[in-house]
Amino acid sequence: MDWERMKARLEAVLNTSMQIGLIPETEWNRLVQQEGQEAPVKSVIRDHDILFYLTKEQGEVRILQAADAMITASERQLVELMVESKLQDERKHWMSYISDDERKANQLREWLLQQMEHSRTSVELPDMFVSQSSLYSTKIPLLLYGDYSQNLQVSYTDLKKLLESFFEAEIILIPLMEKEWLILGSEALLASGDDDREDHHEESMEQGLDAIGSGLHEMLANEWVGDCHLAIHYPIKPAKSLLSTILQLRETIMLGRTFHVGRFIHLPWQLHLEKLLHRVEEDEKNEFLDRVLRGGDYVLDSETMMTLDHFFALDCNVSETAKKLYIHRNTLLYRLDKFKNETGFDVRSFNHAVLVRLALLLYKVTKRK
Repeated sequence: MDWERMKARLEAVLNTSMQIGLIPETEWNRLVQQEGQEAPVKSVIRDHDILFYLTKEQGEVRILQAADAMITASERQLVELMVESKLQDERKHWMSYISDDERKANQLREWLLQQMEHSRTSVELPDMFVSQSSLYSTKIPLLLYGDYSQNLQVSYTDLKKLLESFFEAEIILIPLMEKEWLILGSEALLASGDDDREDHHEESMEQGLDAIGSGLHEMLANEWVGDCHLAIHYPIKPAKSLLSTILQLRETIMLGRTFHVGRFIHLPWQLHLEKLLHRVEEDEKNEFLDRVLRGGDYVLDSETMMTLDHFFALDCNVSETAKKLYIHRNTLLYRLDKFKNETGFDVRSFNHAVLVRLALLLYKVTKRK
């Protein structure tokens, strides 16, 4: 949406300078609580500025900022009305050109965002959405977040066509926030022929979902608009748990991006520890690191962190880790012994490995130097 043109028009009318920017959604919510306004809130005061709400994006709110002293109460209402009018005009213009399929997806999007706005987490879908979008049957949910430029417009039709070409089947595509898309694929994607043995059902399902996510990410990275993040969940019945699943997928991407920079596929069953550690207070994280590292943060240089990451990912298997790192087994043992001498922790011991694994995860998010 072209907010710059509206900003220029307002600056000319009000004879004042304005800026467009992003603030964390948590910051916006804090400011709203301070003012004690009733939802929906269109503007708030921060320090000596007025922040006007434009749109909500992935964990952030796009705002139009102006100096409080330069805006009167009536001018503040005028800006709010202009923003709302622009949003409505864009919505009407957009709806007049979209397909029936996209129109239904956007109606569902509006309902979902409304539930999130009111902090609801487990509301069942209204019958209208369930029946018109075939949401009774089991689906595989994936959340896609595009790391593309803010100015790039992604076509719903083009993306849906690309996804259906990849899956070789119809999918349901629901746009959520800016650059965020929910994909619902058929459960038949998990059909695995000879791997359907019941005693391996859970393992084979996770492997199948991982394979779907990996293949989809590779295709999107090459044929779409570059880097993107993808989270995938166990199959669900959207009529019952679509809203709660979206929230879980968002949390999965947030945890993956926080703890594992450089990864683009995020799987909830691989992030149990990260979810637990994310809730630990910052001072407790640093206290734990001080005890494990004994003040010697220098021991976690890039080579050591890479070595330990691979060692833990391969279940502490020395031979497999050496192969993965393309080094001799003795070189790996030398690195592990060096780490033991500097910290007192031998990661070949289960108890020590657990402590170091936790410390490594915490070190990545505490931004210690």
